[in-house]
Amino acid sequence: MHILLVAVLLASAPSFSGEWLTADQSAVVRIGPCGAGICGNIVRVLASGAPGSDVNNPDRALRSRPLAGIAVLSDFTPAGSGGHAYDPKTGRSYSASLHLNADGTLRVTGCVAFICRSQVWTRRR
Repeated sequence: MHILLVAVLLASAPSFSGEWLTADQSAVVRIGPCGAGICGNIVRVLASGAPGSDVNNPDRALRSRPLAGIAVLSDFTPAGSGGHAYDPKTGRSYSASLHLNADGTLRVTGCVAFICRSQVWTRRR
C-alpha cells in the first residue's frame, strides 16, 4: 500500500524528474524518485577548472569522492518541500524547497534559519 501511495503522489505532483542545468551552468543534476521522495545527483560537471572531487566537504573522509554522483538534493516530498540541498562549492547543506515555474524552469530555494536564497535551473532537453 505504501508503494502505491508514493506512486500516486509522484504521478500527481509537479514533474521535477529529469536533467537540470544549474543556475551557474557548472553542472547537470538528474532529479528523480528515490525511496519515498525525490533526490537529485550530479551527473556531469561542466565548469572547466572545477575540482573533480568534493574538496570542500566538512567531512575530511568524503573530500576525495568524485563530484559526479553526489546527491545535491535529498529528502524532498513529491510536492518539492521538506528537502535538503548540498552545495559542493561551499560544503554546506541547507533546508530547501523546489518549485516548478510557469516557464518550465525550476526554482531551488535554500534556507538557513529565516534567510533564504533561490536559484533558477533550466531543464535539459
